[in-house]
Amino acid sequence: MITSGIDVGSSAVKVAIVEDDCIVALHVERIRRRDLRKVIDVAFGAALEKANARQDDVAYVATTGEGELVEFRRGHFYGMTTHARGAIHLMPEARAVLDIGALHARAMKMDERSRVLGYRMTSQCASGSGQFLENVARYLGIALEDVGPLSLQASAPETVSSICAVLAETDVINMVSRGITAADIVKGIHVSMAGRYAKLLRAIEIDGPVAITGGLAADVGLIAAISEALGGEVLTHPSSMYAGAIGAALWGAYRHEVIRGRKLA
Repeated sequence: MITSGIDVGSSAVKVAIVEDDCIVALHVERIRRRDLRKVIDVAFGAALEKANARQDDVAYVATTGEGELVEFRRGHFYGMTTHARGAIHLMPEARAVLDIGALHARAMKMDERSRVLGYRMTSQCASGSGQFLENVARYLGIALEDVGPLSLQASAPETVSSICAVLAETDVINMVSRGITAADIVKGIHVSMAGRYAKLLRAIEIDGPVAITGGLAADVGLIAAISEALGGEVLTHPSSMYAGAIGAALWGAYRHEVIRGRKLA
């Protein structure tokens, strides 16, 4: 049985194609001011092509995030539920998830079956988000994929505001004018963001390994800063950014089986 999960975020659409609990295709499509419905169609089509499958082959399409824009969906699941399920699938030992997206971050405590036991989210301020980090990278003239490795080269990270994105960006402008290196600036930002995330995780009283999901899960500098803030290793996976889509596909498969079972009963 083939199912698909579509995670419609604020900056990208992620699609997972799953067959019998095995991930057969993943695809991400950046939105970048394009028509969101067209982006969804392109992303889903590209994932199907990677899976060598047709839309008719997909038994259940499940969405998460802003999934109401996916007109061909059969069901929708809340983001915390899908990220928890996707994280457990990728990193079975995880007992908490930190999902870091473009506009917010959320921490979830879960059990071995991916049942969410508690959660906390960042406030509306953007200084703990991927969009804030992207804005800073653009100001510094750094490609976003280079921010993590550059952060690891820092020798004297500079403290930035962890309260307000506007104040933090002002800090960055002042640092540049004082000749602070880009490496020390981005490391300081990572440390600030990691401090906020650590507070979220401690608030839900984590008692096991923490998995990082979402768009910033591939930022090695941020992962290192989170590990330092928590005083222990955190878990990542090459497919961590797709955890929401993977979880939606897996929950879709479960729901499809339940519905089919009821029809046969």
